[in-house]
Parts: sequence; C-alpha cells; structure tokens
Amino acid sequence: MGIRTGQQFLESLKDDRDIRIDGERIKDVTTDPRMAGAAQTLAELYDMQHQPDLTDKMTYTSPATGDKVGLSFIQPRSVDDLVRRREMVKIWMDATCGMFGRSPDFMNINMMGFAASFDAFNRDERKLGDNLRNYYEMIRENDLALTHTLINPQVDRSKPVEAQSKDLAAKVVKETDAGIVINGARMVTTLCAYTNELMVFPSTNIAVSDDAAPYAFAFCIPCNTQGLRFICRPPVMHQNTASPMDYPLSSRLDEGDGMVIFHNVLVPWERVFIYRDAEMCNSLYAKTGAMRQIMHQFSTKNLAKAEFMMALGFALAKSTKIDVHLHVQGMLAEMINIVEFVRSCLRASEVDAKPNEEGVYTPADMPLWTVRQMFPKMYIRMCEIIQILGAGGLVAVPSYAELDGDIAQDVETYFESANANSKTRIKLFRLAFDTAVSTFAGRQQLYERYYSGDPVRLAGMLYNIYDKDSHVDRIDALLNDLEARQIPGAQGPLFRPKYAAE
Repeated sequence: MGIRTGQQFLESLKDDRDIRIDGERIKDVTTDPRMAGAAQTLAELYDMQHQPDLTDKMTYTSPATGDKVGLSFIQPRSVDDLVRRREMVKIWMDATCGMFGRSPDFMNINMMGFAASFDAFNRDERKLGDNLRNYYEMIRENDLALTHTLINPQVDRSKPVEAQSKDLAAKVVKETDAGIVINGARMVTTLCAYTNELMVFPSTNIAVSDDAAPYAFAFCIPCNTQGLRFICRPPVMHQNTASPMDYPLSSRLDEGDGMVIFHNVLVPWERVFIYRDAEMCNSLYAKTGAMRQIMHQFSTKNLAKAEFMMALGFALAKSTKIDVHLHVQGMLAEMINIVEFVRSCLRASEVDAKPNEEGVYTPADMPLWTVRQMFPKMYIRMCEIIQILGAGGLVAVPSYAELDGDIAQDVETYFESANANSKTRIKLFRLAFDTAVSTFAGRQQLYERYYSGDPVRLAGMLYNIYDKDSHVDRIDALLNDLEARQIPGAQGPLFRPKYAAE
C-alpha cells in the first residue's frame, strides 16, 4: 500500500472507536467540531507526502515491497540517512509550528528504534522480538498512525504500582491460547482520537518480583479494539469564537490527551512484545538505543518550535518598533541563542552518530540529552518573552471579527501600529495570544515540562550515565602535577613552569 492520502487517513478513523469527551461519546472525530480541526491538520500532513515537490524528501522505497513509504520509518544506515530523516521531520514540524509534537513521525521513529534491535526482545522460546519486527513492517507498509501510553494512573505516588491499595493500573489478569487479557488504566494517550494503533509500553521501573510481573508487558493493538475506551480532557480550542483567526493555533493543533481504559481487552500473542519480564522493561531503552532515535526526532520538533517562537518575537517587536530598544534586542537575542543551541546539538548528534550491531545508525546521545533537559525551560522563557513584547496589547487585542462588525471603522483607526495596519496587527496579536497566553499555550508549556519524562528523574538518570570518572581523574592529575612542580622553599602559590629545567 505505501503512503496514504489525507482522505484515506480520515476514513481510517471512522472505525467505531470509543472516544469520550465532555460527557459524551464521539461518533465521528473527523466531523465533531471539537476534533475536526486536528484531524484535518493530520490529513494535510499525510497529503504532503504526495506533493510532487515533497515526495522525494518525505518518502523512501520500501525494502519489502518497493512502494513509497514514509521516511520517518527508515532504519538509517548512514549519517546522510539521519540528516535526510531529520529534514523530513522538519517539514512536518514547520507546517505545525512545532506545536504538534506527537504527529505520526514520533511513533514511527519510536517503533523503528525498537525494531532495529528486535532480537533483544527474543528472550525465550516465544520469540516476541519477531512479533515486534513484523509489527514494525506492517505499520510501515500501511502508513499507520500510532499513539502511545506509558504511565500508570496517579493514585498513590509514594508506592510502587504493585503495592498500591487501589489497583487501577493496567495489568495482565489472564493468559489464554489466543493472547493476554488486560484490565485497568493507563495515561497519557495524546493523539488517541486520531490514530489507528495504540502502543502500550513501560516507562518507569518495575520491581523484579512475582507481584509486579503482571504489570511488566509491552504490546500494540488497534484503537477500536473491543473493550478499549479513551476518556479525553476537554478541548483547549474555544467553541464559541467569533472567528477562527482568534485562536489560529488551538483551532487546528489540539492533539488531545486522555486516559485509556482496558475492560478485559484481549491482546493477541502476535501483538505482544514483552510479557511478565520486568528486567526487559527496565532496560528497554538501554538495550535498544531507541531513545536516541526518539530524542533526535523531538529535538527536531524543538528546533521548529523555537524558530517559530523567534519569528513571532521578531514580528511583534517590529510591528510597534520596540526593536529599537536595547533590552528588547537582548530578549530577541535570547531567542536566537535558543534556536542556534538546538540546531547545534542536532548537528553534533548526527556528526558523531555510530552504527549499532545491526548496522543502524544511532545519533550521539549527549547532545540530545542536553536539549532534552534544557528545552522545557527555554520554551517557557520564550513564552515569557512573547508576553513581555506584546504586553498590554495581548490583553486588549479584540476579536478578528470586529473588522467586519458595525464598529469596523473604529477598529481600523485605533488598532493599527507603527508598522502594521489594524487587520495585520490584530491577526499578529491574536496569534501571539494563542501562542503564549491562552489555554492552548498553558497546555504547551506543561506538556514541554513532561514531554519526555519527569525532569527530576531525567536529571538523575543523566548524572548516573554520564562519564564522571574521567573528569574527576583530570582534577586529580592537575592537583598532583601542581604539587609535583612546587618550587622548594617558595612561599605562597608559586609553581615551577612545566618547561623549567629540573
């Protein structure tokens, strides 16, 4: 089959999945006014793969069928493949201003990363790694969109999942010849209303014990599987806005987030990749290197997002001529620094990439870890800068609909600025409001904080995996050298130069 069109993607969502929002079940996510905007945005992304000027940049030839398939599925065999994949991801991310972080390329690269080390999952006679490899090839050839759920419900965060008195987390409750049966819940299933498949993988450490074993699993199933239900948060898009230009981002880029409920869901064995194996769950990313591939993808998202924020800052400052002020130039320079920081880390990760045992090129991890740790703070700072640049203009910007109302003349007269007429200024400031002030903006900031995990745990993880000994050895060597080169009898911190005669 190969790459799908936008229309094929939309039709695939009409599958009677159980999506709940605002106290009701959604019959068709492609037409419901709370969801249709994001569904259409995804359809546009799929259509971009078919544009004559973009097809070669966004696809590659399937090694299995010869069809054109999405480039985000590629198993990179060189640095050039990594660069080409990054350029493809950037096309999609630029189209959504970096605000649609869970677009299909995210999970495509995620699953590719696992499949590139599928043999690590073959830990017993069941050969579950073969299931994973076959699944990856299936979604690649059918251009399917995936969401994922990694986290147990927040019930009692002081205790491990198997020790909680309220047993609400998804777990294996039965094993049959046909597969395993899952009951319970998981969160956060971003994009669940708009994807074909659900990936259920571990993200937190699981105790290696019989009590914890029912929570140690990984699998993928269709989003319309019997017994599967998604309960979504209310939309961040305003429902009664007078003009779509009032909320230009939230009207089309609300990915949606929710909790998934498993009501005794049967997962066929061929869809199971880890089963009652806490050790594999806990070492999943270390064994596969998949996180490096994922970090490469979302760092590209971060670059697109930072570039958009910088461009918006430039436009705001120019519209009212505050860009002549030195302190404003300083804030805009901060945005430039953030953009170039992310760009530099991405390039460093590609230049220092190395092949794994299967010959799949994996980006260098430390430059990407730096982006992973720093960008959430940087993004929040960029939002703050937009708020400062817009100031009271963001508070008082009227609806775009006023330009066609009975006071249009007043609006045209009094809402212009030094470098923008009223229409242009209102459009610009409504965009800035939606970016940095609205409910959509708040969700983006919160999501960046936890996009790739708990920042406190991530910081601890980075500290523990970083090569510290070589740096401590350097300090020891420096001190020993300084001590050895002291001038006998000298008073104070005087040292013999290295080149001095003994």
